[in-house]
Amino acid sequence: MNYLAGELAKKAKVNVETLRYYERNGLLKPHHRNSSGYRVFTDESLKRLKFIRKAKDLGFSLKETKELFGLKTGSAKSCDRVRLKAISKLKDVEKKIKDLRLMENTLQKLVDDCENRVISDSCPIIETMEA
Repeated sequence: MNYLAGELAKKAKVNVETLRYYERNGLLKPHHRNSSGYRVFTDESLKRLKFIRKAKDLGFSLKETKELFGLKTGSAKSCDRVRLKAISKLKDVEKKIKDLRLMENTLQKLVDDCENRVISDSCPIIETMEA
């Protein structure tokens, strides 16, 4: 099936500007242009766009997503390289979670200190941040 840019965007639940952005970055290209000059995309384009969205949802950058496209050959060696990229992304996510938990604990302590303070004009949160 063929789609004009607006139809493809609607089907993939993205903005038309997102399609243009992916085109500019070499992740998506129209199959051809029709006689009116409109970009025409195919089902393969829709499949690729969904892949991009899922990769983005998993935290892969556009550059990393482009690399994943290059590894879609179906060989065992290629699959191993994709697995290594996924492991690396997982480690990044685990580190972010750890950092967020530390941030959460610090903020919770600051909020608790503020709630338990003896009435004064000073703010424990501000004082901690200025220290």
